[in-house]
Amino acid sequence: MVWLLLVFIVFIFQMATILLLEFRNPSKTVAWMFILFCCPMIGFVVYYFVARDYKARKRLRTRGSQLFRQIRALIWSRAVTVKGIEEMHNPEFRHQERLFNLLSRLSESPITGCNRSRVLTDGEATFGAMLKAMEAAKDHIHIEFYIFRHDEIGTRFQEIMIRKAKEGVKVRFMCDGLGSCKLKREFVDKLKEAGVEFYLFLPPLLAFLDRRINYRNHRKIIVVDGVKGFVGGINVGDDYLGKYPKMGYWRDTHLEIEGDAVYFLQNVFLNDWQLASGEKIADPALFPEHHCGGDEQIQIVSSGPDQAWNAIQEFCFTAISVAKKRIWIASPYFIPDPGIYEGLKTAAVSGVDVRIMIPWRADSRLVHLASLSYVEELLLAGVRFFQYQKGFIHAKVLIVDDLLASVGTANMDMRSFFCNFELTAALYEQSAIDRLTVDFEKDMKVCREMTKREFQRRPFLHKKAEMLCRILSPLL
Repeated sequence: MVWLLLVFIVFIFQMATILLLEFRNPSKTVAWMFILFCCPMIGFVVYYFVARDYKARKRLRTRGSQLFRQIRALIWSRAVTVKGIEEMHNPEFRHQERLFNLLSRLSESPITGCNRSRVLTDGEATFGAMLKAMEAAKDHIHIEFYIFRHDEIGTRFQEIMIRKAKEGVKVRFMCDGLGSCKLKREFVDKLKEAGVEFYLFLPPLLAFLDRRINYRNHRKIIVVDGVKGFVGGINVGDDYLGKYPKMGYWRDTHLEIEGDAVYFLQNVFLNDWQLASGEKIADPALFPEHHCGGDEQIQIVSSGPDQAWNAIQEFCFTAISVAKKRIWIASPYFIPDPGIYEGLKTAAVSGVDVRIMIPWRADSRLVHLASLSYVEELLLAGVRFFQYQKGFIHAKVLIVDDLLASVGTANMDMRSFFCNFELTAALYEQSAIDRLTVDFEKDMKVCREMTKREFQRRPFLHKKAEMLCRILSPLL
């Protein structure tokens, strides 16, 4: 009898601990309570090691801010920045003071006005542009990916890194410890022997013991000589070239950027490099002056445990809330937080054309089921869902009216918004918005629209599986 009382007391203590630590996130609280109820002791141990550690979050934020303050003055002196709404080229901004004010305060990156961008819509085009830029490097190459594979395309990257390092170019290479956990030691050793500096961002064992396993670096960045940069959804692997039989053609979107926005890509990389290596780099030579090659207005929005605000979630929420004509979203994983969910539903009910493109063939069964659990209510509200059928859509794109668009690493899900280190390029030029619109419309031609009647007739067990995954969705 006594031992039953002790077990009950321990269980109550575990529940109280989760409630006290997660009270700011009701959806996460429900998910962890469900896990604790199903696996009382094991669930709490998993929670201890996996759940967010707010003390660690504060340390990460402080480190990032210190480096940023050191180079802020240099970047601001060299970059052309938009200081007032009247300087925005896009006439859609004339009556968007609220949105502009948020964008101006949202991230440690202003809207820059001296840029040229190129939209890349698959792995072949993206890898070709990246490798070409790396081949032309004269001073440094900075590379950061969530997943980097030691396959055919990964070997091509390796060969160029080795060759450029031997030529005297400084090559710094970093990838996520969990996302790239299968990267072979021999592959890395060969890079290091040639002079390439390499670090894993939070290796799994270290991150687990330090209770930071949930902080994953999902960013994809290349910066060459501080004047050309790449950001978007594409990792390095043959699967992005359609060589993964299970998924087939891999549809993704990436950006090549030249201009002042690259300063802020560089800043994000150096902050991540410091977290991974402990090395603080604030060399002015990494932020060279350059000639203005275009007048596109671009903003680099980053978010993660090293920042005070969930900047990408705030960006998406506010953009959705001001939409008048359309909200078009492409995302491989769709698990919106309550704010985004209500924003989309309200927009659709009020007559905004809301279209969401998700995969038909999933690479994660649990995440796919969780995504489907949000579909029925939104369909009833007037949101249109399209399932991409040509292969697997991995693009992370948001288009709002003719006002703005974004391309980046963040999925439309809670993990990207609140846990991962993510990065998005916000585009405000009409030409860039038009290009992404054309790509979206082209993708819709190989999609199958989901109908309310058909979706409601899915099997009973399928619905229950969706409900279960919905409960766990804040943790997926």
